[in-house]
Amino acid sequence: MASRSESEEPDVLNALRDFVAERDWRQFHTPANLAKGISIEAGELLECFQWDEAAAERERVVEELADVLTYCYLLADRLGVDPGRIILDKLAQTRSKYPVDRSRGRSAKYDQL
Repeated sequence: MASRSESEEPDVLNALRDFVAERDWRQFHTPANLAKGISIEAGELLECFQWDEAAAERERVVEELADVLTYCYLLADRLGVDPGRIILDKLAQTRSKYPVDRSRGRSAKYDQL
């Protein structure tokens, strides 16, 4: 996994804000519309793997992933939450649900460990 600097995330968010502002699109970016965009783009990402996972074109997968992440960042911004912070908070919750000693190497849901 490629590493990134801590300052990269604000640069991404600022670039997205500038892009949206230049086009006056914030008016369309309601939480519901952004959530719909996430779902639509996630469907397009999933489509890359529809018939043959091995044949998925990396370039297209990366482009669709970027679309999903873009909508996620925009929704987080619209809700006034820091994407990195909410991910770390959720990871802390998930760690308690999936302790290493019971979940390592297993795909079972936490209530079946």
